[in-house]
Amino acid sequence: MAPPDSESVSDRSAASSGDSPLADLDLWLLFAVTLVGVGNVSGVSPAFPQMVEVFGISRAQIGWVVTAYSLPGLLSAPLAGIGADRLGRKRVLVPTLFVFGLAGGACALARSFPVLLGLRAVQGFAAAPLVGLAVTIIGDRYDGTTRATAVGYNATALNVGTAAYPAVGGLLAAIAWYVPFALPLVALPVGTAVAWTLEAPAVETGADAESFGGYLRRVGERLRDRRVFGLLAVNFGIFILIFGAFLTYVPELLAARFEATSVAAGIVLAAASVSSALVATQVGRLTTWISPARLIQGSLVIDGVALALMPLVPGVWGVGMASLFYGVAQGLNQPALQTRLTELSSEASRGIILSLNGTILRLGQAVGPLLLGGALLLGTIDTVFYAAAGLAALCGGASLWLLRVE
Repeated sequence: MAPPDSESVSDRSAASSGDSPLADLDLWLLFAVTLVGVGNVSGVSPAFPQMVEVFGISRAQIGWVVTAYSLPGLLSAPLAGIGADRLGRKRVLVPTLFVFGLAGGACALARSFPVLLGLRAVQGFAAAPLVGLAVTIIGDRYDGTTRATAVGYNATALNVGTAAYPAVGGLLAAIAWYVPFALPLVALPVGTAVAWTLEAPAVETGADAESFGGYLRRVGERLRDRRVFGLLAVNFGIFILIFGAFLTYVPELLAARFEATSVAAGIVLAAASVSSALVATQVGRLTTWISPARLIQGSLVIDGVALALMPLVPGVWGVGMASLFYGVAQGLNQPALQTRLTELSSEASRGIILSLNGTILRLGQAVGPLLLGGALLLGTIDTVFYAAAGLAALCGGASLWLLRVE
């Protein structure tokens, strides 16, 4: 039995409207791609204390397990986006899933720290494009409100994974430090299913294809578009807030002010994923009467208020409520932003534009903790959250021009 034409789309998948895209089984397969592509930091981090002892390394050195995984994505995400636009979505997605799964699974067999870091770098190189490619294909398959709904559900899948991976990784780490590193092996059956069943839109190849120089000019034009550049710039600010303030310093705030345990910190962080997942399912409905740009702008207001409240509220429960509020913002801005990027990019450039959004994520992941850490050096833990709230206000003000509705 031969796999279906990897570059054709059936009438079923080409439908751009309907009661719900959830009837499309291929969409569930794209959810699976998103799920395997997230959590490969939070899923293995519960094993870090054991790894310090097993490998005889310092607590500072364990951070290289994250860095080795994250840095290659700065290069691989745009390269994969170009490949997806020029060669076809599946021709990039399928081998990427297999490399990700095999390199990730091999990490579970590593008994040398340098070998582990090398495998993590290969895994991270393959991991970076996965979510962007999934959203690219969703953008290809749907239009209008249905597209926004499908992107919102994909964001829900991402948030479910974000909330679940730390708990799953903790349970597996209780068996042995290396067991959580085997989680990426799930990508192998997912990659097989994608190869045999997923139907992806066609791209022009051969004599009919646009020249590579013409393609680069088209991408350059898109990036010079104030709306596209503005979305990427605003999202950079959002990712600085997520990785620099929320994920890095909420646990510190809880420990310093309330002597909360790591379990309590995990629950507080998971609360944001829960509210984000729930809100993301409603983005398609919201876009029928509120533009994606307005949803993004409104989410930045929520971001700022939630971050400003965190050092003011009494008790762990208060920070948890602020975390729920913060999650609402992410449930609005990520699906709305991804939907708007798919609208503003043609099928010929959608892969690279959405992959660059993944690069922006990793830049925010790298810059955020350093930037907000500087605020901590200048003041107290409260200063971090007030500075983050100020940054949210700055991003919100910039978005009024960059994302203005014309």
